[in-house]
Amino acid sequence: MAVIHHTTLTPTKVELLAAWLPSRPWYRGATATPELARAGGFRLDDPEGEVGIEFLVVTDGADGAAPAYLTPLTYRGAPLDGAEAGLIGTMEHGVLGKRWVYDGAHDPVLVGQLLALLAGRAEAQAQSESDAPDPTVEVRTVADVPAAAAKVTDGADSTVLASAQGAPVTLTLARVLRPGAAAGEDVRGQVLARWSAPDGAERRGAFAVLRDAR
Repeated sequence: MAVIHHTTLTPTKVELLAAWLPSRPWYRGATATPELARAGGFRLDDPEGEVGIEFLVVTDGADGAAPAYLTPLTYRGAPLDGAEAGLIGTMEHGVLGKRWVYDGAHDPVLVGQLLALLAGRAEAQAQSESDAPDPTVEVRTVADVPAAAAKVTDGADSTVLASAQGAPVTLTLARVLRPGAAAGEDVRGQVLARWSAPDGAERRGAFAVLRDAR
């Protein structure tokens, strides 16, 4: 069970993301200075209790369309070997000290727990409370889920992780969120969760989708 510490972060998560997002191929903003606000998300527990796992949604007020971005994050007490491409930055945590913050698509712990969530072996947790399941996160699975995934590929509005086991499936993280569930005969499973638009309206859509490979 992850313990949520209500303490200081320097820089904050939003500040780290504001510097990192413009470098992503799925960033839609017209400027390199997004005005980000936290808009929702959920957490997953690391069975080993070492890695913080968060699916954080931020909206960009500097963009007239105010897109909502999904930023799956992991927080570690030491650098992750071989994941330099996924490092977002470091922060000082008021309780835990220095933390290395990664784009979770490059972190096998987050990917493994996301697949466990799709397989029914893990449970979504509230973003800001310890030991509090989040019943608003819905998991729909209709077929077998692989145990691992790799080969991270960033697209125009998503990140695709191909199965590391050679199975003909892909796990897609929706980076630019849209309301509604994923559709199609190739959908094997999906994770649906909510976020808030800048006007306060609640939105709900697919954060992650498992599909047959094309």
